Amino acid sequence: MRAVFGLVLLIGMGLAGFAVYMVNGHLEQQERRVQLERQRAAAVVATVEIYAPTRKITYGEEITPDDVKLIKYATDYLPEGVFATEEELFPRGTDVLRVATLPMEVNEPILSSKVSEPGAPRGITALLSPGMRPFPLSDRMTAAYAGELRISDRVDVYWVGKIGRGPNISRRVKQRLEIISMDDADANGVGGSGVVLQVSEKDFQDLQLLNSAGSLTVTPVGQADTAVTSEIADSSLREILDIEVATPEVVVEQERCYRTERKGAQVTRFEVPCNETREGDESRRGN
Repeated sequence: MRAVFGLVLLIGMGLAGFAVYMVNGHLEQQERRVQLERQRAAAVVATVEIYAPTRKITYGEEITPDDVKLIKYATDYLPEGVFATEEELFPRGTDVLRVATLPMEVNEPILSSKVSEPGAPRGITALLSPGMRPFPLSDRMTAAYAGELRISDRVDVYWVGKIGRGPNISRRVKQRLEIISMDDADANGVGGSGVVLQVSEKDFQDLQLLNSAGSLTVTPVGQADTAVTSEIADSSLREILDIEVATPEVVVEQERCYRTERKGAQVTRFEVPCNETREGDESRRGN
C-alpha cells in the first residue's frame, strides 16, 4: 500500500508540475500577443479626411465640386490651410467657385494659399493681391533662368541706361518683386517664359518709364534673403575699369578796367585800376 501511495503521490506531483508548465506557457503566449497588438496599434497613423483635386489643376482655373474629393491624410503632418468640409471649401455654395492661384496635382491637399477667395474672377486678376498690378517681363529678360524660376519666387530689377549726355549706368531700381504666374509653369509652378510680376501701382509706373528710357534686367533673390535696402549704388564703366577722368584746369584771367574820354569827335580809351572806376563815369570793364 505504501508503494502504491508513493506512486500515486509521484504521479500527482508530476501532473501538477505539468499543469503549472502549461499555464506559464499560456500566460507567456498571451503576453506576447498583447505586446504585438500594442506594437501594431502604435504603428497605426491617425488620419483625417481633407479635400484634394481629382485632376491636375493649373493656375487661373475654377475649382468645381466635381474637381475635388476627400482623401485621408496623416494628422501629425497636416499642412496649414486645408479644407476638411464642403462648407469650408465652398462657403457661399457650390455655385460660387474658387480659382486656383497655384498649380495642383491629383491627391495634393488643397490649401487656402493655393486658391482664391470664393467668387474671384478667372485669369490673372484672380492672382493679384488687393491694390496690386501685373507687370509682364519679356522672355529676353528671363531667358537665362528658363526652367528654374518658380511661381512665388522674388526678383530684383536692374536698369541700364543714361540720363541726358551722361555715361551709361546700372542701378537696382526695384527689390523683391513677386512672380505670380508663368505661361509654361509645371505642376510645381516652375517655368521661365511669360513671367508676370505683382507690383504696386507706383512700381508699375516706374518700370514702364524705365523700360522706355533704357533696358531692364532681373535676377532672382534667395529665399532666405529678406533684406530690403534703400541704399542706391550706381555702376559705370569708368568706375568698373577704374578710369580717372582729368578735370580741365580753369584759368581765371585778371579783371581789367578801362576809361574813355571824349574831346570833341575824338574818343580816347585807356586802362586804369579797377578801384578807380566810379558810378557815372563813361567807363566799362572787359578784357
